[in-house]
Amino acid sequence: MQSANLFDPLTLPCGVVLKCRIAKSAMSDSLGDGTGHPTEDQIRLYQRWAKGGTALSIIGEVQGHPGYAEKPGNLLLNPNADPAPFRELARKGSANDTRIWPQLGHAGALAHAPTSTPRGPSALDLPGLRCAEMSLAEIRRVPEDFARTTRLARDYGFSGVQIHAAHGFLLSQFLSPLFNRRTDEYGGSIENRMRLLLESVNACREAAGPDFAIAVKLNASDMLEGGLEEADSLAVVAALDRTSIDLLDISGGTYFPGAKSAADGGGKGPYFLGFARRARLETTKPLMLTGGFKSYHQVEETLADGVADMAGLARAMVLNPALPDDWRAGRSLVPAFPRFTSAPEGGITAWYTMRLTEIGQDRDTSEIGDLDQALRDYETRDAERSEIWSRHFGHP
Repeated sequence: MQSANLFDPLTLPCGVVLKCRIAKSAMSDSLGDGTGHPTEDQIRLYQRWAKGGTALSIIGEVQGHPGYAEKPGNLLLNPNADPAPFRELARKGSANDTRIWPQLGHAGALAHAPTSTPRGPSALDLPGLRCAEMSLAEIRRVPEDFARTTRLARDYGFSGVQIHAAHGFLLSQFLSPLFNRRTDEYGGSIENRMRLLLESVNACREAAGPDFAIAVKLNASDMLEGGLEEADSLAVVAALDRTSIDLLDISGGTYFPGAKSAADGGGKGPYFLGFARRARLETTKPLMLTGGFKSYHQVEETLADGVADMAGLARAMVLNPALPDDWRAGRSLVPAFPRFTSAPEGGITAWYTMRLTEIGQDRDTSEIGDLDQALRDYETRDAERSEIWSRHFGHP
């Protein structure tokens, strides 16, 4: 394990250089316009993060197909999209020597039901979660769709992509025996369950060429009984080590209905630190650790110990978009995270999501505001954009 300073640059295997070791990790900012295009607020949001000193911004859930979006505020990058707002997002989001990458999304069984017909590795009929089983033909189109989106991302000025194989979305579903009950070459053993992820990595590399960054976000654990466990996840880490990926982002948990979020657990430090130590023994790829960082000193210690090469920050960067620059100057070393009591289900996520809108509109303040109102605003906007999405794309 090699230690690093917070403000050392990191050169990825493909040659892309990250100017420091702080990344704004992917969040579903839900700021698309409902037709899959970036809005002015969203472009300004990523411009604010770039100005604030982050080395890398990852855009949560950029879809390649309109039928499997996680939210109607997701971006949709395919040949039918207008290139202009994507080029502007890439240009302004990469100011100040920042790298900006779309996160390749496909929600699968967790696709937003009002605008989708959810489909996953296996048919499920559970409280709050129903989906049909994907055919082999549909499965084999997934790497092609990811590759197409990767090629467009490169053409439009982005410097990399992240393949989302965490948090219960499609590739994570294939890895998980809870979602994946197939008996063909994509189910059963972990070698079969990781097949679609490896095929997607290879397809994206072929589409992008050797000097474009390709990252993977992977669960340490699904944090669900019967889901992906650490032993199988470490086997995936070892397999990814033999591919051409440039960065492995370790996270955990799933958006399975009713599942507890690691971020809502009130932990005092990085959630998946122990797994990252074990992953170091399985791979030489640069590691990014996402989730649970609450202070400068936690990030500094993790990097100095050599456990990770990058720290992925999400909610801390919502509270302060200029946090990297502040840390460089010795300010705001312990961000003031709000404390919520008796939060309604989904309320904390809604509060942070609506705060992203405030940042994109340059009206962010230190005031906490009302959690219930944030949830109402969030749900109202989702409903409005669901109608736009359905009109624009037609409900499948």
